Amino acid sequence: MKLLRLRIVRADTCAGLLDGVELGFRDSENLSGSFEPFCLIGPNGAGKSQLIQVIAEIFQSAIHAVSKEEERIESNPDLQFEVEYLIQIDSETAKRVRLSREAIGKAKPKVLIQAYEDGDWIEQNLSADETRWLLPSKVVGYTSGGNETLSLPFLLSRGGYAADVTEAALHEQRSDEKVPDTCLMAVDYGTHLEVLISNLVLGEENQKAPLIQEAGLSGLHSFRCTVQLAHSAVPKTPISKRGVRGRKGIQLTEELEEYLDQLKRCATCYSYDDEIEAYTFDYLVDDQTKSAFRSFWESSLELYASLHKIAMLNDLAIPRKTRKRFTKEIEQRQFASKLPEPQDEDKVFRFDQVSFKTKDKKSVVDYVSLSDGEHQLALLLGTFSMLSYPNVLFLLDEPESHFNPQWRIKLLSRLLELPTRNGKRGAASEAAKQECLLTTHTPFVPSDMKRENVLIFEKSTDDKAAQNKRSAKSKPRITIRHPEAETFGTTFDSILEECFGVSPPISRVSLDEIGQLMKSDNPEEIRIGMEKLGHSVEKM
Repeated sequence: MKLLRLRIVRADTCAGLLDGVELGFRDSENLSGSFEPFCLIGPNGAGKSQLIQVIAEIFQSAIHAVSKEEERIESNPDLQFEVEYLIQIDSETAKRVRLSREAIGKAKPKVLIQAYEDGDWIEQNLSADETRWLLPSKVVGYTSGGNETLSLPFLLSRGGYAADVTEAALHEQRSDEKVPDTCLMAVDYGTHLEVLISNLVLGEENQKAPLIQEAGLSGLHSFRCTVQLAHSAVPKTPISKRGVRGRKGIQLTEELEEYLDQLKRCATCYSYDDEIEAYTFDYLVDDQTKSAFRSFWESSLELYASLHKIAMLNDLAIPRKTRKRFTKEIEQRQFASKLPEPQDEDKVFRFDQVSFKTKDKKSVVDYVSLSDGEHQLALLLGTFSMLSYPNVLFLLDEPESHFNPQWRIKLLSRLLELPTRNGKRGAASEAAKQECLLTTHTPFVPSDMKRENVLIFEKSTDDKAAQNKRSAKSKPRITIRHPEAETFGTTFDSILEECFGVSPPISRVSLDEIGQLMKSDNPEEIRIGMEKLGHSVEKM
């Protein structure tokens, strides 16, 4: 898919910061070409993360209207919007689609889906199966920071899945049904090992190498997977309410029971504690282990989906009171800075004791010894490797935050070098039919992008309110624009100056020192001061 334009009527996000925003992404109606992400850059608080959150909420609302089995809950039902995009229907056909929801009079607005056909916008039947094909196949959200604004719609999506599994497992006539996966897919530090292990166990060799080569590793050595269904963080289920399997704690559908059995069959060894319904699976990763996994899962994405479905049950280990408070805060648009997350020992599903083989295969490195940047790189590349099919929307909030400058410079080229991006597996055209928006505070990524794919965010206040300093109701507004000059291949200094007003590109303490020396009439003081300073235009 490719975004064309966006209009936000009312978002109730950040005190109306995004209300009235109109944004054009591209004019072209051609889905062919290359994979070309959009970069959202600008100072803190300018609305970048909020914008990609709203885009996630828009598609969550649309999918909820069409397929409540996939997206059971709306995180922002009062959101009013209009968005247009292109989506791939089959190998030959792309359609222009418009989603909207806008209040007219006092009636509660409803989601409207239209397709452009023969010069007219044709309203689509929300109940028709084919309408689902007009929406993204997956909406992938990534966040690495503590202020997890983007995660909100994804957390609700995950919680809705966990509740649905519980409900289905309690009814004999539904327990053998496959509970549909969510369309919204969150990837963060908590899901890193699900992505990494799935890729390293079932990915092809040229697919696995980019994920771990920077850490000097050759592959997985071993890992442990723990599933505990009736532990202290999860209230025991009364006998009268136990599902078909009669479990003491969390009830599972037939689908999830089958995944547990498959994990057991692939394990090098395993144990089971009946008292707390805890499974411990240990894997020594060799060719036989990989062959066992391949007998049940055809691809790394299939394995990831199975692991992630069990992992989404971790929501049930969050205290009920905490979940209710968080849901209420979302409804009132009052967001905590950190989302609730159970402790590792309380999780229904977790990985332990993950270790890797070094390139010389003579030693073993523990997962915890890897840096945050190495974790982040493997997570990003692994996610893009798995999701190589069309119509995936990636929303990435500061994806390079833990990278060193060398890695930041290479971020875009690394994505394009993946086998699933460059056509080694025939996927170049598929990657071109995906969309990606990423936020950043650094000049490294936009220097690899054309100016029409770079969006600068700036925040200001209403002129009237700014003049009246006593006014407590000054409403912040944002402007979004393309850079004045071409960004592709330009210097980092130029980007810093236009996007953040950083000029000259040196830090404040040394700049203040130069300012003091320029005021001095003492030649000796100036000479000593000059010797302390490194090279810069300001020194000259």
